Amino acid sequence: MDAAVAAAVAEAHRRQWGFVLGATLRITRDLDLAEECVQEAYTQALTQWVSQGIPERPEAWLTLVARRRAVDVIRRHDTLRGKLPLLAEEETAPAADQAIADQDIPDDRLRIIFICCHPLLDVDTRVGLTLRLVCGLSTAEVARALLVSEQAMAARITRGKKKIKAARIPYREPEPEELPARVDAVLDVVHLIFSTGHTAPSGDQLQRRDLVSRATHLARILHQLLPAESGPAGLLALILLIDARRYTRTRPDGALIPLSEQDRTLWDTTQIGEGRRLVTSAMRHRPPNRYALMAAIAAVHAQAGRWEDTDWRQIVGLYDALLLAWPSPVVALNRAIAIGQALGPAAGLEALDELASEPKLAQYHYFAAARADFLRRLHRLDEALASYHEALSRTENAVEREFLEARLKELGAGC
Repeated sequence: MDAAVAAAVAEAHRRQWGFVLGATLRITRDLDLAEECVQEAYTQALTQWVSQGIPERPEAWLTLVARRRAVDVIRRHDTLRGKLPLLAEEETAPAADQAIADQDIPDDRLRIIFICCHPLLDVDTRVGLTLRLVCGLSTAEVARALLVSEQAMAARITRGKKKIKAARIPYREPEPEELPARVDAVLDVVHLIFSTGHTAPSGDQLQRRDLVSRATHLARILHQLLPAESGPAGLLALILLIDARRYTRTRPDGALIPLSEQDRTLWDTTQIGEGRRLVTSAMRHRPPNRYALMAAIAAVHAQAGRWEDTDWRQIVGLYDALLLAWPSPVVALNRAIAIGQALGPAAGLEALDELASEPKLAQYHYFAAARADFLRRLHRLDEALASYHEALSRTENAVEREFLEARLKELGAGC
């Protein structure tokens, strides 16, 4: 296989899968058929780009091939007559109502997210399905992002697709009055896209910048669509404030730099300024949306010139409010870590141990890593070693693994 072509196809998959699928779905109105056609387009790219050269706009090439394949398949079926008006519409000027819809949701990927976040689907299925379809994440990556087993995630995605087909959920843009009922799930999806890009579940890089850029773009569109809603404003603020640290999270050799050791003079002050303005606006809503609270926590970090200046008591208070708005095991874990910073490692360890029976944290490597850090600071080194090993066994990101291995070496242990 040509290495350059393979790399170009892989890059197109990472960056353009959602675009190509969304454009194809406009023709097929059938999820399985659209996926099949898009997969075939990527397969053809692996061979045709070798002889034809890599196109200047891979996404346009892939979209054209996938859509042509879709038309061929439809023509082979007896549904041609019913589809002809739709095909004509797609290939010529859109109808007036379609133009309005396109303007309302100006991104194919965001349109798919809204479609897959139909109220008939449960929230977890909406999130898993859209991460798989919009971002092209593997089922294993989606499972890690949602803290479930790969087998459970695969079953959930399959059930979601079957339910969409059985319920005849239309692949169309939701009407304006339908948007509020789907916004929360859409925000969850965009947040998970960002989280997955901010720290990749697996691979050799700490971040996946394509996913971070995608999430930022989608969050901006959501905020433009719903400027008076605190959720979109809070989510955009959260993304901007956290991503402002991007250049300080790794050393030139790619090694992880923890937040406590980052050079804050290199944080993106433009993003921080925009994020803080959005937080101020979002927190005016009562009660504040959970994304506004999460952004407020990020803003407290951003305003501290040094790690030692962080107002941990304010952060703990914000986590208390966040737990009321969103009683999540991960929020409880982060609150426990904040308690450890505010009151000392013994208090943090005690708060963590209260969460030990939480099933969703049992395989979460950040839980074991947090325990290891507090135990290390309490000089309970044997227990710290065991927890670091536990965290290491549950981490598939190479950068995070190297960080944990370095910690183990500092404690005098082999890996």
